[in-house]
Amino acid sequence: MNELKKVFLDRLCKEAAVLVQITATEGSAPREAGTWMAVFAGAVVGTIGGGHLEYQAIASARQRFQGLPGESSSRVVLGPTLGQCCGGVMQLHFETVGANDVPALAQRLGTNLQPVALFGGGHVGHALVQVLSTLPFALTWIDSRDGIFPDAVPEQVICEQSDPVQRAVPGLAPGSRVLIMSFSHAEDLDIVAECLKRQREKGDLPYIGLIGSKTKWATFRHRLEARGFSAEELAHVTCPIGLPGIQGKEPEVIAVSVAAQLLQGTAR
Repeated sequence: MNELKKVFLDRLCKEAAVLVQITATEGSAPREAGTWMAVFAGAVVGTIGGGHLEYQAIASARQRFQGLPGESSSRVVLGPTLGQCCGGVMQLHFETVGANDVPALAQRLGTNLQPVALFGGGHVGHALVQVLSTLPFALTWIDSRDGIFPDAVPEQVICEQSDPVQRAVPGLAPGSRVLIMSFSHAEDLDIVAECLKRQREKGDLPYIGLIGSKTKWATFRHRLEARGFSAEELAHVTCPIGLPGIQGKEPEVIAVSVAAQLLQGTAR
């Protein structure tokens, strides 16, 4: 469960709210279908895009707290009258919810999290966990070493100790984006090979990313060719990882760059 949803559901246990959710969009819009915000009597959790659109939606939601009839749905044209130049259309749904709705909402909201498998508990791995846990990803964090994971991790992060580390690859969730940055090149090579075997058999790993330089990848490519992988199969590996043009080598900079690359991938 991501932090925003947790804040909403924890507060909902104590007081009612109006859940405002985008159910459909047309053309250019500030947020996508499925985005939500929760309007409480004295607080708002989340955002549907800001601006006058959000201001009006909050006002409409709060009519329900005043005993006034509120909208159950609304079609909003994002034009000059709203002071927003997106030019698209958003369909909003308003729903009064309370403590009894918490279990259902816990299942319903944020069910579109993309699975990510992160191999490696080093400095960059730790930085990536902090960044990815705030984004729409469900993260499995894997290392071969005992005692490498911190005592507390975000709720949508599952820690798994696997020795040998590549043994975890067959059990990854279908559609996983894989990030490989273990403490040794030998482990990295074995993980990449196992991912390529799975990709050959199932074709369900849309992104295999290996941390390192072009020189490292040239060495790995030669060794993987010796293991029988074709040029077409090797082209499925991204190395170096992260958005081009971001030069910083600090773990936090790498983490942001890699997270942005993953977000680009989920949009395709």
